[in-house]
Amino acid sequence: MRVALFTETFLPKVDGIVTRLRHTIEHLQRSGDRVLVFCPEGGLTEYQGAKIFGVKGAPLPWYPELTMAFPTPTIGKKLEQFRPDIIHAVNPAILGLGGIYYAKKLQIPLIASYHTHLPQYLQHYGLGMLEGLLWELLKSAHNQAQVNLCTSTAMVEELTNHGIERAALWQRGVDTEMFQPHLANLEMRSRLSQGHPDSPLLLYVGRLGAEKEIDRIKQILAAIPSARLALVGDGPHRLALEQHFAGTPTHFVGYLHGVELASAFASADAFIFPSRTETLGLVLLEAMAAGCPVVAARSGGIPDIVTDGVNGYLFDPTDERGAIAATQRLLAQPEERETLRQNARQEAEKWSWAAATRHLQSYYRKIVASQELSSAA
Repeated sequence: MRVALFTETFLPKVDGIVTRLRHTIEHLQRSGDRVLVFCPEGGLTEYQGAKIFGVKGAPLPWYPELTMAFPTPTIGKKLEQFRPDIIHAVNPAILGLGGIYYAKKLQIPLIASYHTHLPQYLQHYGLGMLEGLLWELLKSAHNQAQVNLCTSTAMVEELTNHGIERAALWQRGVDTEMFQPHLANLEMRSRLSQGHPDSPLLLYVGRLGAEKEIDRIKQILAAIPSARLALVGDGPHRLALEQHFAGTPTHFVGYLHGVELASAFASADAFIFPSRTETLGLVLLEAMAAGCPVVAARSGGIPDIVTDGVNGYLFDPTDERGAIAATQRLLAQPEERETLRQNARQEAEKWSWAAATRHLQSYYRKIVASQELSSAA
């Protein structure tokens, strides 16, 4: 099958969407499918055998890590040359609208997927009054697709409740070969804790954006004075967070990749995730695969991954002391923490990227077959 993939973000950017797309492309190509990626220009022309067509754009003023790339007529020419069996629009917002347009114009089957809960992001950037309008725009774009994939059951329900039709689940995935508990080591623990490896080590990995509510972790540090916090990643909210955490035992590590990132997960005592805007929270699965116990908000797609008291702890995001109590409980009970580690790893082992890609391919085949039947009729 020939797949044209439209995405608003791709390498060299690092985030959960890019992680899913990297593994998906790799497994599609490995299984014999051919992929052409349309994404904001980033210097790459190929990834794992898939051709990349970079589209020029400009950084978002309030989020310079993201690029607005606008569709051009050249996209249509590239599609005609590639002759895709299906177009997949990932989080269609700007560039993805080009995918929707050409799917209709060239009569190519269209599938869309929803990965970023943008309507909830708005309130964190002072734009909450636009939420209703954004849902209408999302509905207009997504309802042109034959299927709209979501990464959690909560998001399937959320989209359906807001009038987005044909919402379905795209199963989760995680690299269980890369993220493993045995990668824990004293050197990484010392690095993350800035030379205090014997102190309780709390970890956050991900984008440093206002919508992630990382500032709320400061309350946990205040309640557990002996703890250290490592924030792995970067983003537009970093300067504000550095000021917010000034005077606390917090280390802004920056980006880590590959084995270093896997080692960071495995070496920490607890992974703290206060965000209430997650469609899934892929980084949680990575932490669990590495055997790092999770303390996360009971919100969005997170309960699809974390079972409270079994493979991690969930807290009520409206309870100011919820995250504190859950973290204190985790650190105070070493035996229970070890059980959580083992259960977290077992849960992650159920969700390989190969299986997640086969699940996606099944949707592709059904949509293509359905369109062929409609054309024949």
